[in-house]
Amino acid sequence: MSSAERQPLIRPEEEIISYGVNVADGTGSINNEDDVTQESECRTHCAPETVEVGNLNLLSSKFESLDYDTCENHLLLDEERSKGYKFIMKKSFARWIIFLLIGIFTALIACFIDIMIEVLSDLKYNCLQFYVDSCVWNYCLVTPYLLWMVLNIVPVVIGSLLVTYLEPVAAGSGIPQVKCYLNGVKIPRVVRIKTLLVKVFGVISSVVGGLAVGKEGPMIHSGAVVAAGISQGKSTTLKVDLRILDYFREDHEKRDFVSGGAAAGVAAAFGAPVGGVLFSLEEGTSFWNQGLTWRIFFASMVSTFTLNSVLSTYHGRPGDLSYCGLLNFGKFETIVYTFSEFFIFILMGMTGGLLGALFNHINYKLTVFRLRYIQARWLKVFEAAMVAALTCTVGFTMIYVMDDCKPLGQDPTKFPVQMFCGDGQYNVLGAIWFQTPEASVRSLFHDPPGSHKVLSVAVFFVGYFLLSCWTYGLSVSSGLFIPSLLTGAAWGRLVGMGLEILLPGWKVDPGKYALVGAAAQLGGVVRMTISLTVILIEATGSISFGLPLMITLIMAKWVGDFFNEGIYDIHIQLAGVPLLPWEPPPLSNNIYASGIMSHPVVTFNAVENVGRIIDVLRSETHNGFPIVDQQCEDADSMKTCGTYRGIILRSQLIVLLQNKIFNESVEIWNPKQVSIKMFWKAYPRYQSIKDVSVTQEERLFTIDLRPFMNPASYTLLHSASLPRVFRLFRGLGLRHLVIVNDSNEVIGIVTRKDVARFRVWKHRGRMGMIELMISEKL
Repeated sequence: MSSAERQPLIRPEEEIISYGVNVADGTGSINNEDDVTQESECRTHCAPETVEVGNLNLLSSKFESLDYDTCENHLLLDEERSKGYKFIMKKSFARWIIFLLIGIFTALIACFIDIMIEVLSDLKYNCLQFYVDSCVWNYCLVTPYLLWMVLNIVPVVIGSLLVTYLEPVAAGSGIPQVKCYLNGVKIPRVVRIKTLLVKVFGVISSVVGGLAVGKEGPMIHSGAVVAAGISQGKSTTLKVDLRILDYFREDHEKRDFVSGGAAAGVAAAFGAPVGGVLFSLEEGTSFWNQGLTWRIFFASMVSTFTLNSVLSTYHGRPGDLSYCGLLNFGKFETIVYTFSEFFIFILMGMTGGLLGALFNHINYKLTVFRLRYIQARWLKVFEAAMVAALTCTVGFTMIYVMDDCKPLGQDPTKFPVQMFCGDGQYNVLGAIWFQTPEASVRSLFHDPPGSHKVLSVAVFFVGYFLLSCWTYGLSVSSGLFIPSLLTGAAWGRLVGMGLEILLPGWKVDPGKYALVGAAAQLGGVVRMTISLTVILIEATGSISFGLPLMITLIMAKWVGDFFNEGIYDIHIQLAGVPLLPWEPPPLSNNIYASGIMSHPVVTFNAVENVGRIIDVLRSETHNGFPIVDQQCEDADSMKTCGTYRGIILRSQLIVLLQNKIFNESVEIWNPKQVSIKMFWKAYPRYQSIKDVSVTQEERLFTIDLRPFMNPASYTLLHSASLPRVFRLFRGLGLRHLVIVNDSNEVIGIVTRKDVARFRVWKHRGRMGMIELMISEKL
């Protein structure tokens, strides 16, 4: 356990861990009012003997918090005073340069991914087209089927091996992990260069392998890793330190750059710089200001322009700048809609919410199954290979069975498959399957009316919906945006085709309803509104269609939230991450800081014995220690621990011990050479206390902690309410909050987990608040 995150409600040695207690009435007991269902009552009260895998009402003790609050100790103040305003201007200029580089490198990575997928996919589908057309009359269709299976399984297995054995945190899109990081939770290995390499080659393998995935979601994670690496001026993985930008080596500076990297990833993926800024604001950051907004927007614009320039040049049209993002919806003419269609858009939004809730529920059940039964790494690789084989089986079956033909020349498909169609025709479903998912989305948006049969689109929708449910959560790098858009575009086009049949005199554009369906499906799955509306507007280039898209997304979110959480929030809760929402729990003003704090508190004196510091760090797992003028008299009571002087972190103490900054050995180190750079150099991978060695004589020495502690950290009176504590943590990105009495004496400490364990639940129009338990077994 970390960050002084000690839980007074549960001890690590306890074997029985309960779900949580409904504290909506402030009494800590079950609320027996009529609006609390039996299901929710059992969920919050029944206590299993062991931790149930898949329980959404537990927090994991393994996650540490990031410290976005600046440690204003004497070293930092001396550093700023010695360099003056010139240093401030230098830092400001450096920030703009870093955001420029973030945009450029994120776009270059996106170009590499896009070009590699295009080249490998063209080779794959060109080969498959040749064998299908050759074998259809020679009665050897089993050959292209087996070839397709091999061409699916091989790259998927390669990508799964990379993720499973080299870097498991690179699995999925990475959006939940980036969201948690920006919220203030330290996700291990999430922004390392090794993670970036596995993510890049993993997503290439997944898309080329034909899985129901996209390459756009992982670009957000890739941008975040790029930002974290460039801003620090060093790579611990590569053992390279450029000895520049060391003044940005702290959590709150790194967070701002990661926000810009995530936005640049969105801009590169969708050609939506404004959408990227709003995505970082809506989904991630806990802190925002005007200057940060400008810099993030700048990085997003640079990312879009760089990707545009490189891809246009690669496709033989330098200066054309027609490739705005990896997801190119194609050129939309002005989309015309009438007032009477708003009712249809609302119904489609509600349908997207229902389908999104169904998708999330099925995926949740599959994820729980994986957590319980697919733990071995070889099983994870085998599952990915099995899904790859099933994907090609479903696609081949659709092409073989469905008789849906169309004349050549009506669709810009690159690999038309004739199958059983007549001369001069090609199989429509073959055209959908023999291309990347992005191209399939584009064809459903822009194919003219009458291009598809109702049965073909309906079968494709059902099959692809189920495949995408199973695929998300595999041990591969994958994105969720494109499968959701493609599924929604399929049923949205069905709506348009249905209107054509029901209203023969009404001029219907099926592509318009495909776009609305795509927005509804994606909104119902991820539950984003503001940023997703702007992303779709920028990706389609149709500002006039913004109102229908917004209405559709709002309805999808409302209906989906009636049943469950968004897919990213579900996976975050399954992992037990102590994520803090935007607002504190309602009706919680009668819960006080004295009731949620951890106590007694492990403290240090201003001048502390080296031996005691080492013993405490080895016996305790806390990451923050208040500095007081006297120690607690009784460790098992709630007696005060002396007047509060400041707080010092475990990482700072380890750096002091490693450099032997002892009062008695001042002749070894020059006090004038001790500066903040000593801590910047060790950031972010601090050594363990096990790696620190001192002699028996040095154990008797002392350390003056006053120059290194934070004397101005935030404190709060014991009588403060939970909402006030919550707002301090959420708004300021705190890691520790010391609780004092009226005499400014330390009586407890609050950490992120102490606040996050009070969670609001909503289900089918009912709501309440539960107090989660914290487990070491997740």
